Amino acid sequence: MSDDIDRRLAALARAAELADGRLEADRVLTARTVVERAGVRLGLGVDTTVVALAGPTGAGKSSLFNALAGADLTPAGVRRPTTGAVTAAVWGEVNPRLLDWLEVPSRHALQGGTETLVLLDLPDYDSVELSNRLEVERVIELVDLLIWVVDPQKYADAALHDRYLRPLAGHRGTMLVVLNQADRLDEAGLAACRADLGRLLARDGLDGLPVLAVSARDGRGLEELQAVLRERTAARASAVARLAADVDAAADGFEPACRTAEGKGEIAGRDENRLVAALADAAGVPVVTRAVARAHRRRGSLAAGWPLARWIRRLRPDPLKRLRLSDGSHDEIEAREHSALPPSTPAQRSQAASATRTLAAGAAGTLPDPWPNAIRSAATAQEEALPDRLDRAVAGADLKVRRPRWWTVAGLLQKALAGVALVGLLWLLVIAGLGFVQLQDAIPLPEYEGFPVPTLMLAGGLLAGLLLALLARWLTGIGAARRARAAERSLRKRVEEVARELVIEPVRSELALRDELCAAVVSARGHRRGRRR
Repeated sequence: MSDDIDRRLAALARAAELADGRLEADRVLTARTVVERAGVRLGLGVDTTVVALAGPTGAGKSSLFNALAGADLTPAGVRRPTTGAVTAAVWGEVNPRLLDWLEVPSRHALQGGTETLVLLDLPDYDSVELSNRLEVERVIELVDLLIWVVDPQKYADAALHDRYLRPLAGHRGTMLVVLNQADRLDEAGLAACRADLGRLLARDGLDGLPVLAVSARDGRGLEELQAVLRERTAARASAVARLAADVDAAADGFEPACRTAEGKGEIAGRDENRLVAALADAAGVPVVTRAVARAHRRRGSLAAGWPLARWIRRLRPDPLKRLRLSDGSHDEIEAREHSALPPSTPAQRSQAASATRTLAAGAAGTLPDPWPNAIRSAATAQEEALPDRLDRAVAGADLKVRRPRWWTVAGLLQKALAGVALVGLLWLLVIAGLGFVQLQDAIPLPEYEGFPVPTLMLAGGLLAGLLLALLARWLTGIGAARRARAAERSLRKRVEEVARELVIEPVRSELALRDELCAAVVSARGHRRGRRR
């Protein structure tokens, strides 16, 4: 049993650690107090049973205490409270540090009995002295077995039921009720009184709590009460049972945050995709993909385009260089940290924020408080860092802009065709010059199919170069679209990594923390672990 309570206390301590800063501070403090108090109590040994008599003024606690002790250890009175400090009757060898921990100033060692027992007489819980009431509440939290002593006049006292019995309903196994002064009632009156007290206890959630009728004056029922004390003391389980009840009560404080909810603990794929799409738009991925396509077409024209038109392309800046984006070189990728992309628009930022909130709300589902707020806070905790991280992700992306090998071949062909056209042009110029000085017959003018060869070289070179340029432009356009798609995939992957790191993983961590907390609460409950969360 001790091993079980140790395990449950460890689970409660873990639950308190996880709940710190998320659940109500008083619930966390209660759990930690229970763990700390239980650690001290277990360290002092559980073989000794600590029993306390608690009750209102005039109920006869001190008289009953003296009767159980077999000696007048405390003064007894019926009109005014006479107990102002805790008094202990001790049987057997009791660890003195236990009494020091209980802070019992008055101790009486008694003979008889085979088990170790500490019986405490507490001040009246309804005392006019605030210090007395505080002392009662302090000791109630420490004892193993609590005996509520009432009389036929005050058993229905609202303070008893509202302040003590009802809040301690989970401790039914560590309490019993003694109806003292039974000698003042006849049999019928006593039966009616016990029945009415049982009804009130049932209303407090303590249905079936033992109620013993006792008279400290004539000894009626005293043997039955002593037998109960001997049984509880011999079992040596009261201390652990009390600690277990305390753990249950502290774990119940976390239960509202762990109740079952539909649609909890998962991030919907559509919400994740929507978030990545919104962040990609805010990061300028569409702008970059268009720039990749334009840059590829520009570079294709410079490499394989018609030589006479290349100078037009050179007048336009490279779209990727203008945005300070990498063209695929590893060293260049490593060197890029920030781009020259324009900042996201208010509409884009609004869409990204909306997608973040939607993801958080969908992940929280119908989870109880405080998880919706905690999950939303986790999702937005890095909101200010998002723009810089997204820009760095885009700037450092491999945009898959590679130079096709056929560009080199096409470029060589263009040079060859340009050379042919140039030779034809020079040939025609030389012939024209010789004709000007009447020496055109000095150089023969070969023909092919009736056309002068220089003319065919000029026209053919230009026409073939133009056709090759048009073909290269068409192929480059296809390549530009393909590279734009590849760049978009690469960029979205990096944007997704940022989204996972700054938004999705924090949300999942919060959900995992909630699951771990609730699992610890279930483990702390022990025999009640089957209850719904």
